[in-house]
Amino acid sequence: MEDLLRVGVITTTHGVRGEVKVFPTTEDPKRFKKLKTVILDDGRQQMELEIASVKFFKNLVILKFKEFDNINDVERFKKATLWVTRENAIPLEEGEYYIADLIDLAVVSDEGEELGVLSDVLETGANDVYVVSKKGVQDLLLPNIPECILDVNLEEGVMTVHLMKGLRD
Repeated sequence: MEDLLRVGVITTTHGVRGEVKVFPTTEDPKRFKKLKTVILDDGRQQMELEIASVKFFKNLVILKFKEFDNINDVERFKKATLWVTRENAIPLEEGEYYIADLIDLAVVSDEGEELGVLSDVLETGANDVYVVSKKGVQDLLLPNIPECILDVNLEEGVMTVHLMKGLRD
C-alpha cells in the first residue's frame, strides 16, 4: 500500500501573490479546506507545504501556500502533483478503498478463474469501473457494484468477482 495518496495536480498560477490553480483528483474537493499541509512533487523533488488559504473556482481549487508569496516562486510548479499522507486522507467507510490500494490486485472469478490484474479504475458518474488486464486478452471492464464485486481482500491482494452475463462481450 502506498503511503501517499494523490489529491490534485497544479494546472497554473493564479494572480501575482503566489496562488496556484489545482485540478482536484480527490472525490471531495472541499477536503482541501480541512488540510493543513500537502506534499508537492514536481518530478525532481518532494516538499511539504503548509496551506495558507483555499478558494474554489468552477471545477478548480485555488491554493495559497505559506512558503510562497510571489507568482515567480510558484511558476515552476505547473503540472506538479499534490499528495497527502495516508493519515491525512479522508477516512473510508465500510466497503470503500483507496484506488492506490486496488491497483495490481489479482482478480479471480467466484468460479476460481484467474481473470488478470486490476490495472486501472475509471471514475464514472454512476459507479467506478475496474479495468482488469491479462496478457494476450482484451481488458475486462467490471462495474463496481455489489452484484459484481464480491470481495476485496487487501491483505491477500485478491479481488473476487462475479462475471455477470454480457461482461465478456
